[in-house]
Amino acid sequence: MSPRAGSAGPHTLAFVESPVQLLNVLEWAHARGHALGGGLTLVVLSPIDPMTRGQLRRMAELAREEGHEVRWEEARGGPAAPFQTIGGLAGLLRRADRIVLGDPFSRYVQLLLTITRARELVVVDDGTATMEFVAQLARGERLVRWHRKGGRRGPRDLVFAPVSASARRRLTPGGKRQVEIFSSMPMEETPAGVTVTANAFAWTRFRFGPPRITKGADMVGTSLVESGVVDGDRYLAAVQSLAKAHGATRYFAHRRESTEKLHRLAVETGLEIVRPDLPLELIARRGPIGRTILSFPSTVVHTLPLALAGTEVRVAVCDIDPAWLTENASPRAQGFLSGVTGTARDVHRLSAVSAV
Repeated sequence: MSPRAGSAGPHTLAFVESPVQLLNVLEWAHARGHALGGGLTLVVLSPIDPMTRGQLRRMAELAREEGHEVRWEEARGGPAAPFQTIGGLAGLLRRADRIVLGDPFSRYVQLLLTITRARELVVVDDGTATMEFVAQLARGERLVRWHRKGGRRGPRDLVFAPVSASARRRLTPGGKRQVEIFSSMPMEETPAGVTVTANAFAWTRFRFGPPRITKGADMVGTSLVESGVVDGDRYLAAVQSLAKAHGATRYFAHRRESTEKLHRLAVETGLEIVRPDLPLELIARRGPIGRTILSFPSTVVHTLPLALAGTEVRVAVCDIDPAWLTENASPRAQGFLSGVTGTARDVHRLSAVSAV
């Protein structure tokens, strides 16, 4: 189990904005074991989305059970909330010896990084975005999410540019500043001086399972439609074809998927829509889970094989056909999504299905 808060050693302050980030902070703390020292304070910068908030509260309960302190911040509870949150955290930030963060692209986190004096920074996985962050850091580029890259910079981007540039400098090792990346994602480029530690999902396997495995197939949803990358009609047709071909009966919704889209999926495909109350890695590990898990390119094609190691579950990933992309999709989208699939280990790769 993770060390209890209050032990001797440097104090660690972690900032999370999603359930997956919180899960990966717990994985990092478990991997550190007694070397963590000083205790861990998890600061949840709570989003507005109800499903995300619900999953975060469940994950916060698990963190407390591990002996970590959890501080819940209504970071987006109105126009004054960001100023109140940052002001209230300033003291903790200045005293912390180590900062752990899950989303280096987050403007909230980038602002907080301008306050800290910590000499040790740790970036844990925030899904496939970690792959892009590492590549951008290695090339010295400005931090831009992959699905926005190639678009024109708006007024807010220009105003925030100095803060983003400062955050990138702080996330670059130098002098006495150490930077670690704790990740289950493949790294094609490793920034000079950065320590990369593999996330094997050891805490998840220790804490849950093994799962009961059913004979059928389950499908994992994606928010590629909501992020403007994939056309909604094409996505629905692809889900329908994939479910029919593999006999899938359940669809595990991504926390960002819209209610309208999920209702349409249920009506037109007959799939049972499941809104998980925890990250899918934990849901799958607890079970029951299908013998085959179908997914489009996403984080889970890298994480589920690790979380389900030692079981008979097969993860199959379906490529995204370029014809499914919207006209507003970033020029980087197809290459990035292909890279997500191509670098996944221990998965069965499916060719793109018909989505006419």
